Amino acid sequence: MAEYTPQEFMVVCAARQIGDGEVVFVGMRLPLIAFALAKRTHAPRAVGLFENGLVRDTPSRELLLTMGDAPNIAGAEWATRTGALMGLMAQGVVNLGFVGGAEVDRYGNLNTSLIGDQAHPQVALPGSGGGADIASLSQRLAIIMAHERKRFPEKVSFITSPGYGDGGDWRQRVGLPRGGPAEVITTLGTLGFAPDTHEMELRSWRPDVTVDDVRANTGWELRSAPDAHPAPAPTADELRIIRECDPEGFWTR
Repeated sequence: MAEYTPQEFMVVCAARQIGDGEVVFVGMRLPLIAFALAKRTHAPRAVGLFENGLVRDTPSRELLLTMGDAPNIAGAEWATRTGALMGLMAQGVVNLGFVGGAEVDRYGNLNTSLIGDQAHPQVALPGSGGGADIASLSQRLAIIMAHERKRFPEKVSFITSPGYGDGGDWRQRVGLPRGGPAEVITTLGTLGFAPDTHEMELRSWRPDVTVDDVRANTGWELRSAPDAHPAPAPTADELRIIRECDPEGFWTR
């Protein structure tokens, strides 16, 4: 089995969330590579939306350090404003949105605002940056982040981007029209949400870690889905494509 980094594992898991023909709000860092991987494998008809107002049906030929890099603009199908893309999202056009955060809790609520007391925070974070819109309006949401106990508290310090609130039918009760987190992709595995309670549960774990490793890095008693299993390792072809997209490992090493 070929060696791979936790970031390459995450890229593969993220790419597998993208269906052929889907409209995807791509997001920064690893989702940039995941979109390219999906396009070159199982989802050639996927369309990528980028937060700065770009729409592409082909990935950039060069590694992107920011969404506004010239290679992402060259060859774009549409170069518009962020507001126009948010309008598409409000219409329900976006099948899948990728977001990350500093914290995520047991019901998939994301924090990118502050750590600690709101009046006197220990750490001030960048804020929403469109994350709340993506979490509220995409047909489904994929969260991608490092799996560390401090990042997976039972309850986040501040809800920047809503997941399932306090569980159950919370999204319907507060009037969110669709969606919610479908999968949390981490350095240790993938997690989903129970269909009734919407509590996060372990779905798969990286082949070289254990269930105990995942639970030890989670701030509550993490349950396993009925069909939880070791995740398949990245294939040699998937790793080849990732490394062609990111030859120096800027995002993936």
